[in-house]
Amino acid sequence: MSRIRGEGNAMPGGDQEPGRYYVGVDVGTGSVRAALVDQRGILLAFADQPINKWEPQFNHHEQSSEDIWASCCAVTKKIVQGIDSNQIRGLGFDATCSLVVLDKQFRPLPVNHEGDSHRNIIMWLDHRAVSQVHRINETQHSVLQYVGGVMSVEMQAPKLLWLKENLRETCWNKAGHFFDLPDFLSWKATGVTARSLCSLVCKWTYSAEKGWDNSFWKMIGLEDLVADNYSKIGNQVLPPGAPLGNGLTPEAAKDLGLPAGIAVAASLIDAHAGGLGVIGTDVRGHGLACEGQPVTSRLAVICGTSSCHMGISKDPIFVPGVWGPYFSAMVPGFWLNEGGQSVTGKLIDHMVQGHAAFPELQAKATARCQSVYAYLNSHLDLIKKAQPVGFLTVDLHVWPDFHGNRSPLADLTLKGMVSGLKLSQDLDDLAILYLATVQAIAFGTRLIIEAMEAAGHSLSTLFLCGGLSKNPLFVQMHADITGMPVVLSQEVESVLVGAAILGACASGDFTSVQGSSSKRVADFILVGPHLWKRGAFLCLSYVQLMRLVGCPRMTGEFSIILSLCRNGNRWRRWQEAMARMSKVGEVVFPRLEDKRYYDKKYQVFLKLVEHQKEYAAIMNRD
Repeated sequence: MSRIRGEGNAMPGGDQEPGRYYVGVDVGTGSVRAALVDQRGILLAFADQPINKWEPQFNHHEQSSEDIWASCCAVTKKIVQGIDSNQIRGLGFDATCSLVVLDKQFRPLPVNHEGDSHRNIIMWLDHRAVSQVHRINETQHSVLQYVGGVMSVEMQAPKLLWLKENLRETCWNKAGHFFDLPDFLSWKATGVTARSLCSLVCKWTYSAEKGWDNSFWKMIGLEDLVADNYSKIGNQVLPPGAPLGNGLTPEAAKDLGLPAGIAVAASLIDAHAGGLGVIGTDVRGHGLACEGQPVTSRLAVICGTSSCHMGISKDPIFVPGVWGPYFSAMVPGFWLNEGGQSVTGKLIDHMVQGHAAFPELQAKATARCQSVYAYLNSHLDLIKKAQPVGFLTVDLHVWPDFHGNRSPLADLTLKGMVSGLKLSQDLDDLAILYLATVQAIAFGTRLIIEAMEAAGHSLSTLFLCGGLSKNPLFVQMHADITGMPVVLSQEVESVLVGAAILGACASGDFTSVQGSSSKRVADFILVGPHLWKRGAFLCLSYVQLMRLVGCPRMTGEFSIILSLCRNGNRWRRWQEAMARMSKVGEVVFPRLEDKRYYDKKYQVFLKLVEHQKEYAAIMNRD
C-alpha cells in the first residue's frame, strides 16, 4: 500500500522555499513501512509491504534478511517517486531486535534444523532458547543488573548460545557476522559494519561506559566471540543518529531509488524510534503537568505487536524486572529504562479471532466497511446502556501474559488467565472479552509504572504511539486505569517520524539552536545546562578518558566519545529535531470519577497472578 498526502500537507513548490526531506524506514514484525518526512515532521508519502514469517515449530519464529531488504527497497522507491532527489537529505532505519546471521562473505546462514539459509533471522519473539536463558540467569553475572536482574529469552545472548549448541556445523562455525536487524539494514545501506549503541546496549549486554565484558561471554560458553575482539558482534559502536561512513553506497542507492552519498544514520530499535518520535513533543497549551516538568516525567508507550514502555532519567535508575538503565540508547545523554509486555497486539487478535462469534463479527464489520475493532468499540457503546463502558467487565477479569511476563515480573513461565466465563458465546460476550483484554494490558502498564516509580522515576504523562494507539478504546483505558493523561501525536506514524529524525540528525541540517528558537526548545526539553557536557563524556572521569585517548587501538567506547564530541551541538541538534518534528495531535484525559472501579479491578488483577503462582506451587509439590 502507498499513499501521498493531500493538498493540506502539500510538498513545497512554486514560490515556496524548497523543502528538505528525510526518509524513515521501519521494519516491524509483519511489514516494512517507509515514509517521506519534511522538516516539520509531517509525512508527505507513505508505503508499506508485508514480509514473510516462518514458524517451523512452536516458539521458533524466523524471517529472511534478503526478503526484508527487498521490501525496504520496494517501499522506499514508492515514496520518492516524483521527488527532486537533491531535496532528500538523510535516511534512518529502525527495526525489531531480531538476530541476523551471515557468513564471512556476508551471505545468509540457516538458523533452522532444515538447513534453509534463506531463513537466516531469529525473530525477536522467538522463545527457542529457554534452556539457555535459564543457565545465563543462574550465573547471576553483574551485567544482568542492567536488564532488570533477569535476562529475557528475547535478547541475543541466549539465541547465540542456542545456535552454538544446536547448529554448530551448519551455522555457528561458518558465521562471520551476527547483526541486530537495525544494524543489518544500516550495513546494507552503507557497507559499514559499525553497530548502533541502542542495539548493543539494550539487547547484547554492551556497556556505553565499559564496553564488552569478557568475563560474561566466557562464563556463558561464548568465549569464541571474545577471541576475535568481538568482530562478529561489533567492535565499532556509534550513537543513534550518527552519520555512517560516506553515506549511501551507489549500489544501495540504486536499490532504494535514493541519491548516492546521502547521510545514513546509525539505527534504532523500532520501539526506541517510536519513543524518540514522541517523547520530545512540545506540549505547551494543553494543560498537562509535564509542560512545566523535565522530559524525564514522560513515559513513551509504543504499542503494536508488543508494548514497550520507555522512561528516561538524568542518572541511572535500576528497576527490578525492567530493562536498563541504558546510557544514550534512545536520547543522547539520558539513561533509558524499558519496560515491556510481549505480544499485546497479537493477544488481542488471539482473543477476538479465537472466539465462536468471530465469523459473525467479521461479517457485520465488513457490511459496515469497518475494521472488526471499530465495530467492537461501537457495539460496546451500544450494550453499555447508561453505565461507563469499562464497567461491563465487573465480573470478567484477564491476566494477559499468554507469552510470559517481560516486565516487571520477568517471569517467562507465567501464563494467561481468564476469570468469569459463561456458557454463552454471542457477540456481546466477544465484545466484553475484548474489552477485558484491553483493560488487562492497561493494568499491566500500571504495574510497570508502579515499579518504575518505586525505583525512583517520577512520571506524570503517557505518550502513546504505534498501531494500538489508533484504537480509541485502548487509549482511553490506559488513561483511566493509570490515572494519567495520554498524549497522541499529530502524526500518528510516530515510529516513522523517529526513524526520519535519525536521518535528519545524520544530515547535519539541525546544527544549532539560536535566538528565540533556542529558548523555545530549551523550555520544555532541557533539564540542566550541564547535560550536554555530562552526556558527551559518557560519565567517564578525566583519568578514564585520558586512558582511552592514549590507547593505540580505537575502542568502541572511544569511538562513541569521538562521535558525541565531534560537534558540541549534537545534543542540541537532537533537541531541535524532536521539537520541530513532534507535535501534539490529541490529549485524552482520565475519567477520574471511575477511579474507584479501576482500583478494585486492579486488586483482582494482582490476585490473578498471585493465585497462578500458588497453583504452580501446589502442582510442583512432591
